[in-house]
Amino acid sequence: MPESTYRFRAATPDGRLVDGVLAAASEQAALASLEERALVPVELHAATAATTARRGTRSSQRAALSVWARTMATLLAAGLPLDRALTFVTANATHSAVARASMDLRDAVQRGDSLAAAMRQASAVFSPVVIAMAAAGEETGALDAAFTRIASYLEEQVALRARLRAALSYPALLAVVASVAVLILMLFVVPRFAAMLREMGGTLPLSTRLLLGASHAFVRWWWLGALATIGAIAGIRAWLADPARRERWHAARLHMPVIGSIEKNFETGRFLRTLAMLLESGASVSGALAGARSAVMNTALGSKLDQAVEDVRRGRTIATAMAGTLPPLALELVTAGEESGSLGELAEQAGSTAENEAQSALRQIVAYVEPVLILVFGTLVGFVALAMLQAIYSVNATTIIR
Repeated sequence: MPESTYRFRAATPDGRLVDGVLAAASEQAALASLEERALVPVELHAATAATTARRGTRSSQRAALSVWARTMATLLAAGLPLDRALTFVTANATHSAVARASMDLRDAVQRGDSLAAAMRQASAVFSPVVIAMAAAGEETGALDAAFTRIASYLEEQVALRARLRAALSYPALLAVVASVAVLILMLFVVPRFAAMLREMGGTLPLSTRLLLGASHAFVRWWWLGALATIGAIAGIRAWLADPARRERWHAARLHMPVIGSIEKNFETGRFLRTLAMLLESGASVSGALAGARSAVMNTALGSKLDQAVEDVRRGRTIATAMAGTLPPLALELVTAGEESGSLGELAEQAGSTAENEAQSALRQIVAYVEPVLILVFGTLVGFVALAMLQAIYSVNATTIIR
């Protein structure tokens, strides 16, 4: 019986959700295959061409790349040759950019090139960290284990971004909805109310006059505010296009109250966890440090890490080279790991601790931001309602006196 391709989502014994593809003669055979791998199936369906195309339009490149890596790890662990595994993941990739890059990798491998060299040619899809882990796996002959670590790394990055979006989505939605409500009031409701008041005549209270003045200015000059906003955004982007200015801005961000500590902890966590993965993949200490540096997005912190990596290559210890760059707790754990020979394990622990601290601080900020936004926009809407009601009472009082 010919085998079919099935897409699955399953839970691992430690509770993580993984996505992948497998070939099986039937759906029951696919379920049995998942059970043999100690995976609990959550979703399973045939991977038709139409399904692949439809999923490709919804999947982000990062999510598609994590599925690609997990599938590669599964196929290589099952003993498939590298070019055959690449052929399969190319045909079943859920993002066009990932599919094209995977096809290029397969062609390069079939020509005799190394996988890491081929991945460097597709740096728009594969980050330096992913390339470094793949290179280490090739050098040690454990490419399946390397792809397992790559998949875990990418899945954690996708999950982290999802958690950040989830934490910020409600305040952002609240701000957007409230802003739209205020805009509707100022652009449509208040001008009509003003026309009605002019017909009735009478003296308006101060709150109503302030509201009508703000509405008039907004209706007349809104385009000027829009141009100023667009100009400011364009100006900031142009200013940040210069690498030196961007580095100064990134350095200033690290010294901001609360926000600076959160960003530094996120960057530290990303750096140390990547360092741990690269060391576990078999990379040298200097190579792992250089690869982990590429995971850091803040250019000011990245410049300090570049200097620290260079100092380590010249013979200094990691703890000495990174003094003043990493947070105290992370530096202490790295020092202990270097002294005890368990740098990878303690770097992972330090990175997880830094990320947890950053996420906890972010949740606390969001918890404070939500009631502040509600209070601010509630005050604005309440002022509009109060000004309109006072105007109605004032007009009615004037009519009765007359």
